[in-house]
Amino acid sequence: MKLIIVESPTKANTIKKFLGSKYEVISCYGHVRDLPKGDLGVDTENNFKPRYVIPTKARKRVSILKKAVKNASLVILATDEDREGEAIAWHLKEALDLNNNDKQVQRIVFHEITKNAILKALDKARDIDLHLVNAQQARRILDRLVGYKLSPLLWKKVVKGLSAGRVQSVALRLICDREGEIKAFKPIEYWSIIAELSKNSSQKNIFHANLLKINNKAIPRLGIKCKVDANKILTNLSNAKYKIINIEKKQNKKYALPPFTTSTLQQDASRRLGFSAKQTMMFAQKLYEKGYITYHRTDSLNLSKNFLTQVEKYVQNNLAKKYLNITKYKTKSKGAQEAHEAIRPTKLDKKIENNKLYNLIWQRALASQMSPAIMDSTRVDILANKYMFRANGQTMKFDGFLRIYPIKVSENLLPELKINKILDLKKLIPEQHFTKPPSRYSDASLVKSLEKHGIGRPSTYASIISTIQTRGYVEKIAKKFHAKEIGIIVNKLLVKHFPKIVDIEFTAQMEEKFDKIAKGRSKWQPIISNFYKPFNKNLEEKYKILNKADIMPDEQTNKKCEKCGKPMVIKMGRFGKFLACSGFPECKNAKPIKKGTGVKCPKCKKGELVERRTKKGKRVFYGCETYPKCDFATWDLKKLEV
Repeated sequence: MKLIIVESPTKANTIKKFLGSKYEVISCYGHVRDLPKGDLGVDTENNFKPRYVIPTKARKRVSILKKAVKNASLVILATDEDREGEAIAWHLKEALDLNNNDKQVQRIVFHEITKNAILKALDKARDIDLHLVNAQQARRILDRLVGYKLSPLLWKKVVKGLSAGRVQSVALRLICDREGEIKAFKPIEYWSIIAELSKNSSQKNIFHANLLKINNKAIPRLGIKCKVDANKILTNLSNAKYKIINIEKKQNKKYALPPFTTSTLQQDASRRLGFSAKQTMMFAQKLYEKGYITYHRTDSLNLSKNFLTQVEKYVQNNLAKKYLNITKYKTKSKGAQEAHEAIRPTKLDKKIENNKLYNLIWQRALASQMSPAIMDSTRVDILANKYMFRANGQTMKFDGFLRIYPIKVSENLLPELKINKILDLKKLIPEQHFTKPPSRYSDASLVKSLEKHGIGRPSTYASIISTIQTRGYVEKIAKKFHAKEIGIIVNKLLVKHFPKIVDIEFTAQMEEKFDKIAKGRSKWQPIISNFYKPFNKNLEEKYKILNKADIMPDEQTNKKCEKCGKPMVIKMGRFGKFLACSGFPECKNAKPIKKGTGVKCPKCKKGELVERRTKKGKRVFYGCETYPKCDFATWDLKKLEV
């Protein structure tokens, strides 16, 4: 019997369908070894040698796997084809003691879980790639060193229960920097002028033209600074004639977007479906394990010849030949990992009802090989004294890829116009505007920024974003990330005292070093050593000089402690501000600061509902301020708001 080991039961069940009784396929349920939870697990005095243990929750599974191995003539490790998957395969080999017995061990990889792909992979079995394992190991060890060394400093100097992470801290910085830009932003007033015009005095064929130039010089965006400036222009135009001086007609092509990578899938699923990065990866994982899509952790834009053949057949049978435009896209990512395909359906003729993410992947993959949309565009320049206005019109001539993958395209039909025609002015419309602050990050824009700056890799974006939320550093309000006060405090401390940890360029360079390890061009130990020595020295110094009172000074209040009579102060905790007795630790009186909602308690009709947190602080709920007299509580305030 030949034994195939994969990460999940779903993946195992899908593969079982393609293989006969000679194979047994079982799941290891992810990592079977890891660094210990209770201590550092890295010997910093012995070339950063890691100490791996089998976690309690994995022991039973390892025991089952060992029994299965005894009955196998061949053990095949079929974990995912990336650094994490390669590391899981290596840890399986170590945990199951496959190095020290007579069992033959093979490693197979595949981009999709289909019969063809599995059979081809079995024909091309190889050894475990230790370069990939070392790249994963280097990342794991570096993250452990930063997290386990820096977090206790935050506990001691800021608030208990906080934690710091190498890549997550950079993501937090992006959000805090944006928060700072928004707070510092001052709107600037500017004006625009629109002419409402017609071919003649009738009310038909009315169109609009924007003021673009004065004396043949383009007006800057903020060029018309105030109402006075706008009124001067309106006065100068009071008796002007509006003459068409140029008409330009041309066709514009709107090209299809490339197939999805992990990053672009997360961005588009956020914009179109409202999914978080974490949700997208969870749903994509299920689709991959069931054999519906190719591997979903990728930064490649390649598509297989087999899939392109499927596209040709589908387009010719269901659309028309003019819609076909087979295109090879060049992968732009500098740090593109192992040679995967883009994310695509495994079978183009397969449709899954009510699966929004699958349908999005299906549409994007097919559309990427379709013809561009063709737009007929018209540009009309109109002169009135020294002022030049421009009207733009656009209509769709051929929908191309938009037939499958809809993108909002503005269409604006202009009437038939001729050069030298004098137009009838209906009215001039001055419009006041103000510059807008930078937008807060959404899931889509944060993923895009992480990718642009080279922070993390596609497979890590979702966990980075999830971690800074679960740590309480940021919160999502109306699908936008807001830095919480404790997040801003931690970020300030890291920027000032541990600048390398939150340096975007340094973090990106570290990713490039991991890439070199993965390709066998660098050893991992010197990279860790070069980082750790100055980091640890700086850490030791900061323990001596940092003072909690300087980082987070208490705010004085005029309230007295009802237990000892000393003044109450406002302190910062992991989940925000709270009231505490200034006599601490002798007096441990503390209570939350009531955050009113303006909603009256529906039960007692007397108290106001206030924001509270569960015992562990992870969830917010709303309870009556008169508690314990009234025990009303709810998770959802919106249902009660009128």
